[in-house]
Amino acid sequence: MTVATRVIPCLDVDAGRVVKGVNFANLRDAGDPVELAKAYGQQGADELTFLDVTASSGNRETTYDVVRRTAEQVFIPLTVGGGVRTVDDVDRLLRAGADKVGVNTAAIARPQLVHEIAARFGSQVLVLSADVRRRRDDAGPASGGFEVTTHGGRTRTGIDAIEWCVRAAELGAGEILLNSMDADGTRDGFDLELIEAVRSEVRVPIIASGGAGAVGDFAPAVRSGADAVLAASVFHFGELTIGAVKQALRQDGICVR
Repeated sequence: MTVATRVIPCLDVDAGRVVKGVNFANLRDAGDPVELAKAYGQQGADELTFLDVTASSGNRETTYDVVRRTAEQVFIPLTVGGGVRTVDDVDRLLRAGADKVGVNTAAIARPQLVHEIAARFGSQVLVLSADVRRRRDDAGPASGGFEVTTHGGRTRTGIDAIEWCVRAAELGAGEILLNSMDADGTRDGFDLELIEAVRSEVRVPIIASGGAGAVGDFAPAVRSGADAVLAASVFHFGELTIGAVKQALRQDGICVR
C-alpha cells in the first residue's frame, strides 16, 4: 500500500501572530494563526506545523493559548515547535492540544533529550527540526556538505547535518523536519540535494521545508525522498492553495489524500 504524501502549511508564530520573511529575516505579518489554521483545514491540509520563531519565555503562554484555540477548531494533526527544552515542555504542549512536538536547539545542546522524549511519549510524537545550511568557509562561498544551525540559521554549530539526522533517528526521533535555511522564503524550489543526502541515510519520514514557490516545486522534493512537503508564505498570501499543490502532485503520479 502506497503511503500518501502529506501537504503541510507551516505557521511561524511570533507573539500570537503568523509572520513570514526570507531566510528568517525581515518578518512581516501574515495573519491570525487560528483563522489561518481553520482555513487550511477546510482546504484539505493533511497536517499543520506551528513554530514559535521567537520562543522567548515571555511568549510561551501565548503559544500555549494559540495551540489550545487551534486544537478546539481544527481536527488534523498539529505539530508545535520552538523553545522546547524539556520533557515537561513536551507534556504541556501535548496537554494543550498538540499531536507532535518539534525539537531543535535543545536537542543539539543535549542529544539525550531526544531519547527522553521518545521514551516517555513515543517516537511518533517527536519531530526533529533541523535548520540546515550548506557549509561555507570564512570568505563566504559554499565549501561542500551541510551543517546544522541554530537561531534561525544564524548560528553555526560545526555539526554535520546528515550525521545529526542519523543520530537523532537512532535516539528516537520519529520524523525529521528538514528545513533548508538557504532556500527558506526564496521561492526558488526545495534543496533537492539536501533531501537526497538525508534520505540516503535515514529511514524515518522526512518533511521537506524551505523554498517552495510554485506548484511544480513539490513533486521533485517527493521524488528526491520527502514523505511530506511543507510551505508557508505561498499559502499565507494566497499564491498557492493546498488543492492546487495536491492536484499537481496527482498529475505527477504521486499519491495524495
